Amino acid sequence: MIGMRNTFAGAVLASLLASGAAWAEGDTIKIGVLHSLSGTMAISETTLKDTVLMLIDEQNKKGGINGKKLEAVVVDPASDWPLFAEKARELLTVDKVDVIFGCWTSVSRKSVLPVIEELNGLLFYPVQYEGEESSKNVFYTGAAPNQQAIPATDYFLDELGVEKFALLGTDYVYPRTTNNILTAYLESKGIAQSDIFVNYTPFGQSDWSKIVADVKALGADGKKVGVISTINGDANIGFYKELAASGISAEDIPVVAFSVGEEELSGLGEGDLKNLVGQLAAWNYFESADTPENAAFIEQWHAFTGNPNRVTNDPMEATYIGFNMWVQAVEQAGTTDVDKVSEAMIGQTFPNLTGSTAEMLPNHHLTKPVLIGEIKADGQFDIISQTDPVPGDAWTDFLPESAVLESDWKDLKCGMYNTETKSCVQLKSNY
Repeated sequence: MIGMRNTFAGAVLASLLASGAAWAEGDTIKIGVLHSLSGTMAISETTLKDTVLMLIDEQNKKGGINGKKLEAVVVDPASDWPLFAEKARELLTVDKVDVIFGCWTSVSRKSVLPVIEELNGLLFYPVQYEGEESSKNVFYTGAAPNQQAIPATDYFLDELGVEKFALLGTDYVYPRTTNNILTAYLESKGIAQSDIFVNYTPFGQSDWSKIVADVKALGADGKKVGVISTINGDANIGFYKELAASGISAEDIPVVAFSVGEEELSGLGEGDLKNLVGQLAAWNYFESADTPENAAFIEQWHAFTGNPNRVTNDPMEATYIGFNMWVQAVEQAGTTDVDKVSEAMIGQTFPNLTGSTAEMLPNHHLTKPVLIGEIKADGQFDIISQTDPVPGDAWTDFLPESAVLESDWKDLKCGMYNTETKSCVQLKSNY
């Protein structure tokens, strides 16, 4: 399937380049596309590459930006985190792209970050993440913890009566930092440390028998157990299979996932999909959202791909919003100069596909609604909870070292402003 998608991408890219033959070379704006097309994360990232190609194609049909054609430069970092940094450097120094849309995992973003800061590049990052970061060279269009993880935990506490929590994640920075935040949050809500089970597994984990047995054992005292999953990539398939094999249903032990969406579900067979029915996911968008904007987006996607079965998902919407805000900022600034575009980005607004409006904040994060969806047998989600747009927090209130930090690239010109010392600091060790 990935091979077919790569063939499709090559055809689309060739079409884009051929259709732009009338444009002079100096009249092009180069857009770097930095997503894994192979390896464990290809299941999630290939669609985001296709989304950027679709958005470029649509913008070129409108006449480009300020009279200039958009040209995609697609690379494959192959789910290899150091390779992300190498490819980012190549995009900025060899291909001389004006902006990069890319990364999925936080470890890939952390790998790229020092490169784009050194070379003053611009990255739009479209996936939910752990927060605890604010770079002048990054716009974070996915959810921060207060726009996904915290509301999902509240849903478990308030709506499902969960008393014990299993925090299961893939072993890298996003799950570890998110679970540190959630542990502190749960303890602030009166959940005992002994009622919080935390476990990490490698990318591609396939044997879940012991871990699922440990989760099941948490409820031996009769308390309601819930799983908060930051498991990424194809490891999710084995996890849900093991739950089913152990006789665990969504009613027995609910699971809310932060990295399982329509794209991941569409790749499952009927037998695997039935293992997930009734379980939950927390995102800021679901394909099942009933709005005119979403219907138009889905129609555009199907027309572009030529496949009425290709699904949409949350990181696609984040890419869509970020791309269109960037177009608006370039048009406003009259240039692709990174500093001028970054300044113009703050305050940009664009419709969410779920019916509200996104705004880019001075901390380089968006306002986003929070949605809880229940997985259905057709691989779609029944939206069972939705909030008004929530402003994204770069720094959590639930870790003491972060609670004193503020990000403001508009007035303070700082991503880590310490409100106690009244000074700007940079935590380079995070990178």
